[in-house]
Amino acid sequence: MSVIAAYYYHEGKRIRAIALDESIELGEDRTGFCWIALGEPTDDELSKLQSTYDLHPLAIDNAMHPLCPPKLEVYNDELYIVAQTAALVGDRIIYGKMAIFTGHNHLITVRHGTAGALGNLRAQLEGSTTLSRKGVDYVLHAILHRIVDQYLPIFEMIEDDVLAMERRSLDDFLEREDVVRIFELRSELTRFQRTLGAMGELVGKLVRGHFPCISADVTPYFSDVADHLHRVQSMVDGLLHVLSTVFEASSLLEAQRMGVITRQLAAWAAILAVPTAIAGIYGMNFKNMPELDATYGYFIVLGVIAVFCLLLFVRFKKAKWL
Repeated sequence: MSVIAAYYYHEGKRIRAIALDESIELGEDRTGFCWIALGEPTDDELSKLQSTYDLHPLAIDNAMHPLCPPKLEVYNDELYIVAQTAALVGDRIIYGKMAIFTGHNHLITVRHGTAGALGNLRAQLEGSTTLSRKGVDYVLHAILHRIVDQYLPIFEMIEDDVLAMERRSLDDFLEREDVVRIFELRSELTRFQRTLGAMGELVGKLVRGHFPCISADVTPYFSDVADHLHRVQSMVDGLLHVLSTVFEASSLLEAQRMGVITRQLAAWAAILAVPTAIAGIYGMNFKNMPELDATYGYFIVLGVIAVFCLLLFVRFKKAKWL
Protein backbone atom coordinates (compact mmCIF):
# COMPACT_ATOMS: atom_id res chain seq x y z
CA MET A 1 0.00 0.00 0.00
CA SER A 2 1.54 3.29 -1.07
CA VAL A 3 -0.54 5.44 1.30
CA ILE A 4 1.79 6.01 4.25
CA ALA A 5 -0.61 8.25 6.19
CA ALA A 6 -3.65 10.39 5.44
CA TYR A 7 -5.23 12.40 8.26
CA TYR A 8 -7.32 15.48 8.87
CA TYR A 9 -6.02 17.90 11.53
CA HIS A 10 -7.86 20.65 13.36
CA GLU A 11 -6.32 23.11 15.82
CA GLY A 12 -3.10 21.10 15.69
CA LYS A 13 -4.76 17.79 16.65
CA ARG A 14 -5.24 14.73 14.52
CA ILE A 15 -8.98 14.23 14.10
CA ARG A 16 -9.39 11.21 11.84
CA ALA A 17 -8.11 9.29 8.86
CA ILE A 18 -9.30 10.34 5.41
CA ALA A 19 -9.53 8.74 1.99
CA LEU A 20 -7.64 10.06 -1.02
CA ASP A 21 -10.83 10.95 -2.86
CA GLU A 22 -12.65 12.33 0.19
CA SER A 23 -13.67 15.96 -0.09
CA ILE A 24 -13.53 17.89 3.17
CA GLU A 25 -14.96 21.36 3.67
CA LEU A 26 -12.09 23.45 5.00
CA GLY A 27 -12.33 27.04 6.14
CA GLU A 28 -10.00 29.83 5.11
CA ASP A 29 -8.72 30.37 8.67
CA ARG A 30 -6.22 27.47 8.28
CA THR A 31 -7.27 25.92 11.57
CA GLY A 32 -7.91 22.65 9.76
CA PHE A 33 -5.83 20.93 7.08
CA CYS A 34 -5.24 17.54 5.48
CA TRP A 35 -1.79 15.95 5.51
CA ILE A 36 -1.35 13.02 3.14
CA ALA A 37 1.86 11.06 2.61
CA LEU A 38 2.35 8.64 -0.30
CA GLY A 39 5.25 6.39 -1.13
CA GLU A 40 5.80 5.21 -4.73
CA PRO A 41 2.14 5.97 -5.58
CA THR A 42 0.20 4.52 -8.47
CA ASP A 43 -1.25 6.59 -11.30
CA ASP A 44 -4.74 5.95 -9.96
CA GLU A 45 -3.88 7.31 -6.51
CA LEU A 46 -2.38 10.50 -7.96
CA SER A 47 -5.41 10.91 -10.20
CA LYS A 48 -7.67 10.77 -7.14
CA LEU A 49 -5.61 13.42 -5.39
CA GLN A 50 -5.63 15.59 -8.50
CA SER A 51 -9.40 15.48 -8.71
CA THR A 52 -9.97 15.96 -4.98
CA TYR A 53 -7.53 18.83 -4.38
CA ASP A 54 -7.50 20.34 -7.89
CA LEU A 55 -3.77 19.76 -8.32
CA HIS A 56 -2.13 21.07 -11.48
CA PRO A 57 -1.59 18.36 -14.15
CA LEU A 58 2.01 19.46 -14.79
CA ALA A 59 2.84 19.01 -11.10
CA ILE A 60 1.13 15.60 -11.07
CA ASP A 61 3.10 14.52 -14.13
CA ASN A 62 6.35 15.64 -12.51
CA ALA A 63 5.51 13.89 -9.23
CA MET A 64 5.24 10.57 -11.05
CA HIS A 65 8.90 10.61 -12.11
CA PRO A 66 11.26 8.94 -9.58
CA LEU A 67 14.07 11.48 -9.83
CA CYS A 68 14.36 15.10 -10.85
CA PRO A 69 16.39 18.04 -9.50
CA PRO A 70 15.05 20.21 -6.66
CA LYS A 71 12.60 22.82 -7.88
CA LEU A 72 9.87 25.19 -6.78
CA GLU A 73 6.81 26.04 -8.85
CA VAL A 74 3.67 28.05 -8.16
CA TYR A 75 0.40 26.95 -9.72
CA ASN A 76 -2.43 29.36 -8.92
CA ASP A 77 -2.69 29.28 -5.11
CA GLU A 78 -0.64 26.12 -4.72
CA LEU A 79 3.07 25.62 -4.14
CA TYR A 80 4.78 22.61 -5.69
CA ILE A 81 8.22 21.69 -4.33
CA VAL A 82 10.62 18.89 -5.19
CA ALA A 83 13.25 18.21 -2.53
CA GLN A 84 16.03 15.66 -2.87
CA THR A 85 16.52 13.19 -0.04
CA ALA A 86 19.79 11.34 0.48
CA ALA A 87 21.12 8.47 2.57
CA LEU A 88 24.47 6.71 2.76
CA VAL A 89 24.09 3.04 1.87
CA GLY A 90 27.39 1.20 2.10
CA ASP A 91 29.94 3.38 0.35
CA ARG A 92 27.51 5.24 -1.88
CA ILE A 93 25.02 8.07 -1.46
CA ILE A 94 21.57 6.95 -2.57
CA TYR A 95 19.22 9.75 -3.59
CA GLY A 96 15.46 9.96 -3.44
CA LYS A 97 12.77 12.46 -4.29
CA MET A 98 10.15 14.17 -2.15
CA ALA A 99 7.45 15.97 -4.12
CA ILE A 100 5.36 18.27 -1.93
CA PHE A 101 2.02 19.85 -2.85
CA THR A 102 1.21 22.70 -0.47
CA GLY A 103 -2.11 24.53 -0.48
CA HIS A 104 -3.86 26.68 2.09
CA ASN A 105 -5.47 23.66 3.76
CA HIS A 106 -3.63 20.61 2.48
CA LEU A 107 -0.14 19.22 2.28
CA ILE A 108 0.59 16.15 0.14
CA THR A 109 3.99 14.45 -0.01
CA VAL A 110 4.96 11.93 -2.66
CA ARG A 111 8.12 9.93 -1.95
CA HIS A 112 10.31 8.11 -4.42
CA GLY A 113 13.37 6.14 -3.36
CA THR A 114 15.02 6.69 -0.01
CA ALA A 115 13.18 8.99 2.38
CA GLY A 116 15.49 8.61 5.36
CA ALA A 117 14.19 9.00 8.91
CA LEU A 118 11.09 11.02 8.04
CA GLY A 119 8.75 8.50 9.59
CA ASN A 120 8.87 9.94 13.09
CA LEU A 121 8.41 13.55 11.95
CA ARG A 122 4.64 13.26 11.90
CA ALA A 123 4.61 11.76 15.40
CA GLN A 124 6.91 14.53 16.62
CA LEU A 125 4.65 17.27 15.26
CA GLU A 126 1.52 15.54 16.54
CA GLY A 127 3.13 15.40 19.98
CA SER A 128 3.20 19.19 20.09
CA THR A 129 -0.05 20.84 19.08
CA THR A 130 1.70 24.21 19.34
CA LEU A 131 3.82 23.28 16.33
CA SER A 132 1.21 21.55 14.17
CA ARG A 133 -1.30 24.33 14.91
CA LYS A 134 0.86 26.70 12.85
CA GLY A 135 -0.53 25.09 9.69
CA VAL A 136 0.68 23.49 6.49
CA ASP A 137 3.44 26.05 5.90
CA TYR A 138 5.09 25.09 9.19
CA VAL A 139 4.75 21.39 8.33
CA LEU A 140 6.44 22.16 5.00
CA HIS A 141 9.29 23.83 6.89
CA ALA A 142 9.57 20.82 9.22
CA ILE A 143 9.82 18.39 6.29
CA LEU A 144 12.52 20.42 4.54
CA HIS A 145 14.36 20.86 7.83
CA ARG A 146 14.37 17.10 8.43
CA ILE A 147 15.60 16.40 4.88
CA VAL A 148 18.48 18.86 5.31
CA ASP A 149 19.34 17.48 8.76
CA GLN A 150 19.81 14.04 7.19
CA TYR A 151 22.60 15.42 5.01
CA LEU A 152 24.89 15.94 8.00
CA PRO A 153 25.32 12.25 9.01
CA ILE A 154 26.24 11.49 5.38
CA PHE A 155 28.98 14.09 5.52
CA GLU A 156 30.26 12.86 8.88
CA MET A 157 30.57 9.25 7.71
CA ILE A 158 32.38 10.27 4.52
CA GLU A 159 34.59 12.62 6.54
CA ASP A 160 35.75 9.73 8.75
CA ASP A 161 36.69 7.76 5.64
CA VAL A 162 38.59 10.69 4.13
CA LEU A 163 40.51 11.46 7.34
CA ALA A 164 41.50 7.79 7.74
CA MET A 165 42.78 7.82 4.17
CA GLU A 166 44.68 11.03 4.88
CA ARG A 167 46.50 9.37 7.79
CA ARG A 168 47.36 6.32 5.67
CA SER A 169 48.75 8.49 2.90
CA LEU A 170 51.23 10.07 5.33
CA ASP A 171 52.44 6.71 6.65
CA ASP A 172 52.70 4.61 3.51
CA PHE A 173 52.16 4.49 -0.23
CA LEU A 174 48.54 4.60 -1.32
CA GLU A 175 47.50 1.36 -2.96
CA ARG A 176 45.57 1.27 -6.22
CA GLU A 177 42.37 0.62 -4.25
CA ASP A 178 42.99 3.78 -2.21
CA VAL A 179 43.45 5.89 -5.34
CA VAL A 180 40.27 4.45 -6.84
CA ARG A 181 38.46 5.19 -3.57
CA ILE A 182 39.67 8.81 -3.65
CA PHE A 183 38.17 9.32 -7.11
CA GLU A 184 34.94 7.58 -6.06
CA LEU A 185 34.62 9.81 -3.01
CA ARG A 186 35.35 12.91 -5.06
CA SER A 187 32.67 11.90 -7.56
CA GLU A 188 30.15 11.25 -4.78
CA LEU A 189 30.93 14.53 -3.03
CA THR A 190 30.77 16.50 -6.27
CA ARG A 191 27.29 15.18 -6.98
CA PHE A 192 26.33 15.80 -3.35
CA GLN A 193 27.64 19.35 -3.71
CA ARG A 194 25.41 19.91 -6.75
CA THR A 195 22.42 18.59 -4.80
CA LEU A 196 23.17 20.94 -1.92
CA GLY A 197 23.49 23.86 -4.32
CA ALA A 198 20.10 23.13 -5.90
CA MET A 199 18.50 22.69 -2.49
CA GLY A 200 20.10 25.96 -1.39
CA GLU A 201 18.46 27.79 -4.30
CA LEU A 202 15.10 26.22 -3.45
CA VAL A 203 15.23 27.20 0.23
CA GLY A 204 16.57 30.63 -0.69
CA LYS A 205 13.46 31.27 -2.78
CA LEU A 206 11.28 30.34 0.19
CA VAL A 207 13.22 32.75 2.39
CA ARG A 208 13.13 35.67 -0.02
CA GLY A 209 9.86 35.13 -1.88
CA HIS A 210 6.22 35.72 -1.06
CA PHE A 211 3.98 32.74 -1.72
CA PRO A 212 0.21 32.45 -1.34
CA CYS A 213 0.26 29.47 1.04
CA ILE A 214 3.16 30.58 3.28
CA SER A 215 2.42 33.14 5.98
CA ALA A 216 4.84 35.87 7.00
CA ASP A 217 5.07 34.36 10.50
CA VAL A 218 6.52 31.10 9.17
CA THR A 219 8.90 32.56 6.58
CA PRO A 220 11.72 33.15 9.14
CA TYR A 221 11.73 29.41 9.91
CA PHE A 222 12.99 28.73 6.40
CA SER A 223 16.02 30.90 7.19
CA ASP A 224 17.00 28.32 9.79
CA VAL A 225 16.81 25.60 7.12
CA ALA A 226 18.99 27.75 4.85
CA ASP A 227 21.57 28.16 7.62
CA HIS A 228 21.78 24.40 8.19
CA LEU A 229 22.10 23.83 4.46
CA HIS A 230 24.84 26.45 4.13
CA ARG A 231 26.77 24.82 6.97
CA VAL A 232 26.68 21.42 5.27
CA GLN A 233 27.68 23.02 1.97
CA SER A 234 30.71 24.65 3.58
CA MET A 235 31.78 21.36 5.17
CA VAL A 236 31.43 19.46 1.89
CA ASP A 237 33.48 22.12 0.10
CA GLY A 238 36.18 21.73 2.75
CA LEU A 239 36.10 17.94 2.47
CA LEU A 240 36.52 18.13 -1.29
CA HIS A 241 39.57 20.31 -0.71
CA VAL A 242 40.93 17.75 1.78
CA LEU A 243 40.47 14.97 -0.79
CA SER A 244 42.42 16.94 -3.38
CA THR A 245 45.11 17.64 -0.78
CA VAL A 246 45.32 13.95 0.15
CA PHE A 247 45.89 12.99 -3.48
CA GLU A 248 48.43 15.76 -4.08
CA ALA A 249 50.27 15.07 -0.83
CA SER A 250 50.37 11.35 -1.58
CA SER A 251 51.78 12.05 -5.04
CA LEU A 252 54.43 14.38 -3.61
CA LEU A 253 55.40 11.91 -0.88
CA GLU A 254 55.59 9.08 -3.38
CA ALA A 255 57.78 11.17 -5.67
CA GLN A 256 59.99 12.06 -2.69
CA ARG A 257 60.31 8.42 -1.66
CA MET A 258 61.12 7.41 -5.22
CA GLY A 259 63.75 10.17 -5.32
CA VAL A 260 65.33 8.82 -2.12
CA ILE A 261 65.37 5.29 -3.52
CA THR A 262 66.86 6.53 -6.80
CA ARG A 263 69.65 8.39 -4.96
CA GLN A 264 70.40 5.32 -2.84
CA LEU A 265 70.62 3.11 -5.92
CA ALA A 266 72.86 5.65 -7.65
CA ALA A 267 75.14 5.86 -4.58
CA TRP A 268 75.51 2.08 -4.31
CA ALA A 269 76.09 1.86 -8.06
CA ALA A 270 78.91 4.41 -7.76
CA ILE A 271 80.47 2.52 -4.83
CA LEU A 272 80.28 -0.83 -6.61
CA ALA A 273 81.69 0.71 -9.80
CA VAL A 274 85.18 0.89 -8.21
CA PRO A 275 85.67 -2.86 -7.53
CA THR A 276 83.87 -3.64 -10.77
CA ALA A 277 86.30 -1.47 -12.79
CA ILE A 278 89.41 -2.82 -11.08
CA ALA A 279 88.25 -6.41 -11.34
CA GLY A 280 87.48 -5.82 -15.00
CA ILE A 281 90.99 -4.55 -15.70
CA TYR A 282 92.68 -7.55 -14.09
CA GLY A 283 90.20 -9.90 -15.68
CA MET A 284 91.52 -9.13 -19.19
CA ASN A 285 94.37 -11.73 -18.73
CA PHE A 286 97.03 -9.91 -20.75
CA LYS A 287 100.50 -11.49 -20.43
CA ASN A 288 102.37 -8.17 -20.12
CA MET A 289 100.93 -7.11 -16.74
CA PRO A 290 104.00 -6.81 -14.43
CA GLU A 291 101.95 -6.22 -11.27
CA LEU A 292 100.54 -9.70 -11.55
CA ASP A 293 103.88 -11.00 -10.42
CA ALA A 294 104.09 -8.70 -7.39
CA THR A 295 104.21 -10.57 -4.09
CA TYR A 296 101.63 -8.37 -2.37
CA GLY A 297 99.74 -7.21 -5.51
CA TYR A 298 96.51 -9.01 -4.58
CA PHE A 299 96.42 -7.47 -1.12
CA ILE A 300 97.31 -4.03 -2.44
CA VAL A 301 94.45 -4.14 -4.96
CA LEU A 302 92.00 -5.26 -2.27
CA GLY A 303 93.19 -2.41 -0.06
CA VAL A 304 92.77 0.13 -2.84
CA ILE A 305 89.26 -1.15 -3.50
CA ALA A 306 88.36 -1.00 0.20
CA VAL A 307 89.74 2.56 0.62
CA PHE A 308 87.91 3.91 -2.41
CA CYS A 309 84.65 2.23 -1.42
CA LEU A 310 84.95 3.55 2.14
CA LEU A 311 85.63 7.10 0.95
CA LEU A 312 82.64 7.00 -1.39
CA PHE A 313 80.44 5.52 1.34
CA VAL A 314 81.40 8.30 3.79
CA ARG A 315 80.86 10.95 1.12
CA PHE A 316 77.37 9.69 0.19
CA LYS A 317 76.48 9.27 3.85
CA LYS A 318 77.28 12.92 4.56
CA ALA A 319 75.22 13.91 1.55
CA LYS A 320 72.36 11.82 2.99
CA TRP A 321 72.16 9.67 -0.08
CA LEU A 322 72.49 6.58 2.07
